[in-house]
Amino acid sequence: MSETVTIIGGGLAGTEAAWQLAERGCQVTLYEMRPQRQTGAHVTDRLAELVCSNSMGSTLPDRALGILKNELLRMGSLVIRTAFKHALPAGAALAVSREDFAEEITGLIGGHPNITVHRQEVTEIPAGPVIIATGPLTSGALTAQIQALTGQQHLYFYDAMAPIVVADTIDMTVAFRQSRYDRESELGGDEGDYINCPLNKEEYARFVQAVLDAPKTELKGADKELERYFEGCMPIEALAARGEKSLAFGPMRPVGLRDPRTGRRPWAAVQ
Repeated sequence: MSETVTIIGGGLAGTEAAWQLAERGCQVTLYEMRPQRQTGAHVTDRLAELVCSNSMGSTLPDRALGILKNELLRMGSLVIRTAFKHALPAGAALAVSREDFAEEITGLIGGHPNITVHRQEVTEIPAGPVIIATGPLTSGALTAQIQALTGQQHLYFYDAMAPIVVADTIDMTVAFRQSRYDRESELGGDEGDYINCPLNKEEYARFVQAVLDAPKTELKGADKELERYFEGCMPIEALAARGEKSLAFGPMRPVGLRDPRTGRRPWAAVQ
């Protein structure tokens, strides 16, 4: 390809696309608006910064996500290769060190001879071959351009943010370390890769009720009418509202865990 390919957005998709094209001899211009214009979720100016969970899902060879990772590695994926290089103990999942992962991706992209990185906001879709990889944090000006191009007014869903818990606030006389089914990663030591906070039936019921009773941000006007969620990343309050046991059969499911205090599987667990 003789034309330069423009990529807008320096997240996971944008950096992977830039790398694959550049490795095949294409000239790439990559635009990332940070730090000129920050978002409400990013905290650094690095490319491929993970702003939500640092987990990329299962690595098990009999699971869809595990199969996909192996395929991507064989195809030379920059993102997956770098993720494994900076992996953290996480049982059968691929969790990464956010800072080290983003720093290496930033250095590799910036140092590639076929990639030119511009740190500025794109407000109009340029002519020529373009990949728009700006995700849900697209700036207002570019969103308007995408809306005009596609004829769609709304291009979003409501996502859930993963909280970061300070380890010192966890009562380890109650919580315990274990990966599900004792699938500890090679990176971990003798202890389990995950901290589990077990709940019995009564504690779980109180937890669910507290979530339902907690103050929430009320959507208004057009936002309320368009309220929808991504099923793969549901806010906990939206899940709890679906039924009393929805959390126990969802993100708080206790399968593969054993509470050392009782020797039995807890009713539910926060992992």
